[in-house]
This record gives sequence, structure tokens and C-alpha cells, in this order.
Amino acid sequence: MKIAFTYLLALTLIMGGALAYGFTVGDFWQDGGKLIDNPWGIVSLFDVYVGFFFFIGWIWYRECCPGMTLMWAIAICVGGNVVAGIYAIIALYKSKGDATVFFMGDGKPSCSPKGKEA
Repeated sequence: MKIAFTYLLALTLIMGGALAYGFTVGDFWQDGGKLIDNPWGIVSLFDVYVGFFFFIGWIWYRECCPGMTLMWAIAICVGGNVVAGIYAIIALYKSKGDATVFFMGDGKPSCSPKGKEA
């Protein structure tokens, strides 16, 4: 679990650092316009968002609460892979090192903390 946690944390921090660099050194609106004008920029955006939706599919599979799934989906679409990394770190922590729980969720049938219908 320590190796997985270190791996996820490192990638999340690297992505956060890259975003901080881009926002402090670059001009999001000006540079983003150039990205849209470039065919490979468009392909890159499709690649990123398809990756987001792959990740959101994993969240949808492992979460039992539709509201929680929607919240994470919106957060990932807005915040990107930093948010995905945060989700993965939280999922790893909650799984207590159990790979099945990490990848498939805990299987609780409801959104309430005690497993009872709200």
C-alpha cells in the first residue's frame, strides 16, 4: 500500500505542479486558443477528456451513490487529473490496502454511512 500511495501522491503532485506552472507562466485563454487552432491540440483535448471519462467510468462502477459519482465527475471534468489523483488516493486510503475494495468499491448498497437507506 505504501508503494501505491507514494506512486499516486507523486503523480498527483507532479500534475498539480505542472498546472501551477501553466497558470502562473502562461496565459490560459491566449494559449488555449492556439491549442484549438492546432489539429494535434484538438486530438490532445479529446485524449484528455476520453481519459477523464474512462476514469469516471471506474468511479461510477465503484461508487454506490449517484450524487457522489456526479460530484466527482464534474470535479474531474473541471479540475482534471489532479482531482482524479485525489480520488484515487482517497480510494486507496479507504480500501486499507485491499486491492479488490480499491478497484471495485466496498459494495455498500446505499449512500448512507451505516449502509441503511436514507
